[in-house]
Amino acid sequence: MRVALLGVCHWHAGFHAEAANSAGAELGAVWDEDAAVAAAFAARAGGHVVATPQAALAERPDLAVVLGRGPGAAVLLGQLLDHAVPLLVDKPLGLNEADVAPLAERAARLGRFVTVALANRIGPIPGEIATLRTAGALGAISHMQFRLINGPPERYRDWGVAWMLDPRQSGGGALRNLGLHGLDAFLALAGAQQVRVQHAAFGRGVHGVGVDDYALVVLRAEDGMIGLVEAGYTHADPRAGHFEWRVDAADASLADNGAALTVATRDAPPRVQPAVPTSRRYAAFMADVLTRVRDGRPSAVSLDDFRKAMALADRAYAMAS
Repeated sequence: MRVALLGVCHWHAGFHAEAANSAGAELGAVWDEDAAVAAAFAARAGGHVVATPQAALAERPDLAVVLGRGPGAAVLLGQLLDHAVPLLVDKPLGLNEADVAPLAERAARLGRFVTVALANRIGPIPGEIATLRTAGALGAISHMQFRLINGPPERYRDWGVAWMLDPRQSGGGALRNLGLHGLDAFLALAGAQQVRVQHAAFGRGVHGVGVDDYALVVLRAEDGMIGLVEAGYTHADPRAGHFEWRVDAADASLADNGAALTVATRDAPPRVQPAVPTSRRYAAFMADVLTRVRDGRPSAVSLDDFRKAMALADRAYAMAS
């Protein structure tokens, strides 16, 4: 299978190239609105530079990865929806729900394969919860905690993507970037329920950048399930961070620390099993996407799923303003 990368002025572009290679796919067309950025990326990661996104699609890739700055990525996705090429989109996409909603509606109406790189969907908790629920060993979920704290925001300047610290390009900071993984995780647990933002707090901005470097959001579903989402650019070491995803239910408790899953149930001692490391979840997500494209199955994370997470982020920012 052949993968095109469109908009490689994004710090995850290399992740997606490596993920495609590890999944056995070939990296094909590479494009960016800045031709020098595209050329440097292709020289480093492979593929060949094309002058326009349309030229990339003319090569009929099996999958096109849409990247780039938020507003530009939304415009690019709107253009690509006119074609039937399967699409994997990475955030930022637009600046808010209003930017995403018409794209999600159009993708659904046209029946396009569009998925969003919320890679923690490949983590061990969703599958284990489904197994426990089927076995009647889960019970009602009380609460979920999702914590993702990465290194300081200067990382983005070091990586040549300082635009991530401009809310006019990224739509926000740690919540809009890292926190969306947690918002999506809670929405997936809630299913068809309505979810509201009960509380939102943002850090004092110790790094003095133009976006939030820490956020804490409390969510509540209609059945009373509570979600605590914590996101930050506040780990002192830029090479490290904190990750934890916990779910506590009446009959089971699950904890994913980014390397292993611990499951405790009412009727059995705790068990620990290996999990896809957080550093490999983009690769696992890419492999899953390529398998779904090959088999003609729908995406695991829809553009509308992403829209709903963006809507919660909008409400959190509005609540704290």
